[in-house]
Amino acid sequence: MRGKLGWDGAVFLGLIILLMGLGTYYARSPGATAVLRDEGPWYGNWRAVAFSVLLFSAFVVGLLHPFKRRDWRGLGLTEAYLVALFTEMFGVPLTIYLLGSVLGFKIGFSGLEGHLWATLLDRLGVLPQAQGVALVMGGSTILILAGLALMAAGWWAVWRAKGALVTGGLYAWMRHPQYTGFILVIIAFLVQWPTIITLIMFPVLVAMYWRLARREDTELEARFGEKYTMYERQVPMFFPSPPRKVREDTT
Repeated sequence: MRGKLGWDGAVFLGLIILLMGLGTYYARSPGATAVLRDEGPWYGNWRAVAFSVLLFSAFVVGLLHPFKRRDWRGLGLTEAYLVALFTEMFGVPLTIYLLGSVLGFKIGFSGLEGHLWATLLDRLGVLPQAQGVALVMGGSTILILAGLALMAAGWWAVWRAKGALVTGGLYAWMRHPQYTGFILVIIAFLVQWPTIITLIMFPVLVAMYWRLARREDTELEARFGEKYTMYERQVPMFFPSPPRKVREDTT
């Protein structure tokens, strides 16, 4: 079934507006202001760890539908990534400890200096710490919003299809927009709060979801036959390209 670009686009735009509103609300909250001013203790906030893991887990489970056995194995690795990320973000700064003890880099334990790319820009004299944090947070927030919106809009298009093949809307640009969105989210967190563990896990996660996408392609080829084969030949897996009309004939 050819999806409707208007519906998918409306869902995509609506989610971006909603998430931007939530992000603006958070950015103006007293807690966020305290972080930017480098006030008070930052680490040891286990409630924030638990809340963040649960929040992003809900998005992954709800929008990627890990219902098959192999998908649940992938979900386990994704959960490990989220736990490692938010434990270092709000709980214990293992990467900062290792950088200080092994490599001799002296980094403070504040909410500002935990943004390591911003800290690097500050140490190199490129941007002051606060401006570097604003740059890192701005860029990563855009990627997170775009990634979550892709995941949600892709899910919505598939749900509306009720089991039929979707080749329009976002799926005219890429075959697996939900996985593309998820990869954007994990890239965003590497920009916002890089850690040794998540840097190591990133290529493993990308390879895992690439293999999962290939398996889904194989299943869809078996289910829809030449129609999906033609679609697969013309539409890339993850990286979008301008949509072209999907031919359904075999000549």
